[in-house]
Amino acid sequence: MKTAMIIVALLGFSSVVAAQEGSATTKQVEQYRYGTHLDVAKVISEDPVPDVCAVVPTHMTYQDSQGKRHVLTYNVMGRCSQG
Repeated sequence: MKTAMIIVALLGFSSVVAAQEGSATTKQVEQYRYGTHLDVAKVISEDPVPDVCAVVPTHMTYQDSQGKRHVLTYNVMGRCSQG
């Protein structure tokens, strides 16, 4: 019984540590504005351009020349394949 209690306590503690680590790595989303200087050394990921006839927000994750990751939100015109 004591062993089970110790295992439960350790599992609870490890989930708290994992939650704290996850929140520490959460990136703040930066809003692009006209004239914003971007130091993009490598694009990590981009949202696909949606198939809509409107300007919509999208995201790009990139790494700068110092190795720091950034998440950028900006507006893009949809593909508008409906004619």
